[in-house]
Formats: sequence, C-alpha cells, structure tokens
Amino acid sequence: MSCNSGTCESGCYREEYSGDDVRHDRPLVTGNCQESNGVSSRGGDSNSPGLCIKCKVNETIVSTHPAIAAGGGDCIRFCADCFRSNLFGKFRFAVTSNAMISPSDNVLVAFSGGPGSRVALQFVHEMQHKSQKNFDASRDRSLPVFGVGVAYIDESIISPIPSNDFDSGIDEMKLIVSSLAPPSKQFFVIPTESIYSPDCAAGRDQLTKLASAVSDVTGKEDLVEHLRMLSLQKIATENGYTKIVLGTCTSRIACHVLEATVKGQGFSLSADIQYVDARWEIPVVLPLRDCLSEELNTLCNLDRLKLLLHDGSFFYCQDSLRTIDVLQQPRSGINGLIASFVKLLQQENPSRESTIVRTAGKLTPFCFNRIPEVGDDNGHLASQRRQKKYNLKPNESLPPESFCIICNSPLKKTGSATFNDIDNGETRAAAACSSCQYQILPKDPSSLEYFYSLLPRSMSARARDGNISHELLRDQIKDYLLSDSNDGT
Repeated sequence: MSCNSGTCESGCYREEYSGDDVRHDRPLVTGNCQESNGVSSRGGDSNSPGLCIKCKVNETIVSTHPAIAAGGGDCIRFCADCFRSNLFGKFRFAVTSNAMISPSDNVLVAFSGGPGSRVALQFVHEMQHKSQKNFDASRDRSLPVFGVGVAYIDESIISPIPSNDFDSGIDEMKLIVSSLAPPSKQFFVIPTESIYSPDCAAGRDQLTKLASAVSDVTGKEDLVEHLRMLSLQKIATENGYTKIVLGTCTSRIACHVLEATVKGQGFSLSADIQYVDARWEIPVVLPLRDCLSEELNTLCNLDRLKLLLHDGSFFYCQDSLRTIDVLQQPRSGINGLIASFVKLLQQENPSRESTIVRTAGKLTPFCFNRIPEVGDDNGHLASQRRQKKYNLKPNESLPPESFCIICNSPLKKTGSATFNDIDNGETRAAAACSSCQYQILPKDPSSLEYFYSLLPRSMSARARDGNISHELLRDQIKDYLLSDSNDGT
C-alpha cells in the first residue's frame, strides 16, 4: 500500500511493494480494525497507539510480532505490509535514481546466504518478475526483460567447512534460486581458486600459499575480500553479465568507513561507499545502501526467508533478531573491533550507522562512481542528474586514476613510485596503498617477488602494467634528470 497523504511524516517512499505479485510462503498479517470515516472499530481515532503510522489501519509489527520487533525502530511505527513497502521503496529508489538496472542488462547477484544478499536477491527477482508481466501484457514488447544470475563464492579452502554441511547448503541454495518464479535464473558456485586457472588443484595450491604468506589477521581478511571480488568479476565476464549486485547495506558501509579511516585509506574511501562502482570491468552496484541491517533482518523474519549459517546449514529465520548474529562471518583484528564498536554505538543510538554513512557521503565521489554511458537514454539521464548533484566532471576531462595492485583502490598522484623505487626494483610495492603495504605485502623486500608470483593473473597484470607505466615515464623525462655523479655529467 502506498501513502498518498501530503502530510505523511512516516518517511516512506510512497512506492507500492511489488512483492504482492510474487507472494511466497509467509504468515498473512491482517489488521484487526476497520476504518469508517477515519475512525477505527476500536473506538479510537486513526492515530491510536499500536496502529501503523502509514496506513493507520493495521497493527504495528511490535503488536503482531513481539519477538521480531525486539529491536524496536520501524517495527514500532509500521505494520508488516507498510514495512515491506517502505523497504522495497528504498531499494527501488536507489536502482532507478542511479540507473543501476536497465532493460538490456544481465545482472549477477552475489549471494552469500546472509540477510543482505538474500533480500537483494528477493527484491531483484521481484523487479524482474514485474518486468516480465509488463512485457507479456504489452503489445509492442519494445522493452526487454533484464536477466538475473546468482553466484556463490566458495571460500572453503581458506575458511574450511565440513563437506556434508557444505553440500547440503549448496543444495538448499539451488532450491532457493530454482523456487523463484520465472524467468529462470542460473546459479553458479565458484571456488575462489578458479581465478588462477581452470585446474582447481593447481589454483588451490597457489591460493593456500598466498594465504599463508600473509601473517596479519586483518590483512588476510582484506585479501580474501579482494579475491572474492575478482571471482565475481571472472564469472560475470565469462557469462556475459553487465552488472554485479551486492547486498551491502548501511550498517556494513558504516563499519567500512571506520575501518578505512583506521587503515589509512581515507583518500579512496569515497570510492567504496557510493551506489555505483565502475572502476571494475563489470560495474558493481549497491541497491541496499540506504537499508539498515536491522531492517533486513526484520524482513527475513517476517517473510521467513531462508538464510545460510556460516557452517553451511540453512534454517527459517523466525525467532528474534538475536538469532541473526550467528549468520555473520566471524571477524577478527581491526575489522572485528570496528564491527563490535559500531554495534555498540547502534545500541546506544539507533541513528549512529546512518549518521556515519551520511557524514562519509559528503566526500566527493570519483569519476568512476557512476554507470558508464553506453547509449541508454534512461541511464544517460540518471547519470547526468548524478553528475550535476555531485559536480562530477566528464570522464574525458579527468586524468586516468592509478590503482592499488592488490585491492584496486585509487591512489594519490603524489603517492606514485619515486625514481629511487624504480631503481631498486620496488615499483610494485610503491604502487600499493598504505593498507596493503603494511598488512598484506611482506615486510622483507627480498620476499616481494615470491609474493607477487603467488598472486592471481589479474592482480599480477596490474602490477606489471604499473611497472611498465613508470618505466615509460622515466624514459620520457630521462633527459631532464640529474646524473648521480658529483660533477653532474
């Protein structure tokens, strides 16, 4: 249901929740009161306590689902249907205002089994299902229906999972994807070691050595995250996908803001927290950027969406929000401390996560934080609006960015390799961001070459390209350099 009142202060997006078109198995929520001339059958007015502030008919979630509403927030303000409508409105507004998905797209949803990726898959599916219905009902059928694929990255080599639990988990994931209404969606299970070569045995050995070469706990977690993105890029490129959809939400971005600040990645921070990240070959989009993890958890509880425990088993999420904690991958080091700190802040003030993200959002995005213009009129208009909003310059007016060879973060122009680095053969180390230098790369310079030999081809190619570009620069200005001799000859 949508809100048509001009004085509505519920914060809703006034969008219809399209989930009614593809109802899944969940308990129906109906109000116990009926309105007649603005007065409920309870004998009170439409603003009675316990009634949804949006529809003013149904009871709030805290009244109908006390266990689910233990976290408070929107559960105190909305009924179940209005809550879904509001959350889906945030998702759809992010998609349409940033031209994330066009009719000609083929999007790949990264599915980890957690609340974020599960809700992202559900919402993308509902958009596709509605597009298919409109396509079937139209006479000219001029607008095609975008395709959807689902990918799960198997990281069991780095984080071992019992084989029986893993196999049953994969079977449940296939069942989740296949049970969605048409159009059908292809499901991929991609081992991380596949980014090395089709021979998984050789790649497994390389990956094990690479993980062992990183001694820092935080650095190893960050490296696994970088490898995960490379795996998604690989499967998207090989299968013709044009966008990658991540289930990253406000809560996760808030943690990343503080993590990047602590690790010295302030310059590249704005690149990681935007709706669109097109620095990769296949652009990455974050349609749940404006949604809190508490909201996603609540929706999973309400709709009984299956979620994946980190040990590979599934369950229907029906209990209180405390049950969700076991779904999160265990984090340690700096990342674990930051996650605990942000969680404590959120408990003290429910608006802390949103405040952190809004504050970081004032940073100027990079030129690649928008969908590339490929002749799509709708996407072009959305790109122009975003360019005007953030005062972004056209791509051709900006110099090319240099990126970290490990995490692909943009680097400061002044942070490029010096001529002494080139002479000492340490160009690639200097072409890494400060975080990767201190937490991932080996401290001993003599071990750098061995470490680079363990990197996947896509990473080592960036290292070679960076080395070549600096050599070309030196050749161009060599006539203007002073020699090392004392007499200057």
